[in-house]
Amino acid sequence: MKVLVLNNFAVGQTHLGQSVFAARSFKKGDVITKFTGPILHKAEIPKRYKGAADRYVQIGLDEFMGPSGDIDDLINHSCEPNAGLRFMKAGILLVAIEPIEVGDEITWDYSTTMFENSWRMRCNCQKSTCRKIIGDFMLLNPELQQKYRRLNLIPKYIKDYMDSAEYNVYTDGI
Repeated sequence: MKVLVLNNFAVGQTHLGQSVFAARSFKKGDVITKFTGPILHKAEIPKRYKGAADRYVQIGLDEFMGPSGDIDDLINHSCEPNAGLRFMKAGILLVAIEPIEVGDEITWDYSTTMFENSWRMRCNCQKSTCRKIIGDFMLLNPELQQKYRRLNLIPKYIKDYMDSAEYNVYTDGI
């Protein structure tokens, strides 16, 4: 297997395809990388992209960040992530939510930004807690939603919804 090392990261292969691995250790709370890419209205996102070709991250009710062509495009989803996105004044930062050692794959939970209940993707993270489907934040169980909120890994548009009277709606297994 060929491995490309880029400063803090190594790009290699897993059962999911290209994956990002730590080339140095990260402590809990360390910034791993900044997500960058063009900001697009949801109407501008190409409809033909599905699964691995979909490199769009929801960052607002109607806004998405498109592919950057950089390392952030290659970081995979996990239902047991070791990192998460924080929406800060400095930008959208991927931070370690637990210690990450050299050689560990860096992952985040894609559902933490999704507020589009029509979007779904099959999950194959192979973790014991795998949900089998990656989808809208509101489809996560309430305990996991609250955990991500405590870790400050959800954007303002989802926090606002959680603070609204509509939030108590939860449907298991949709």
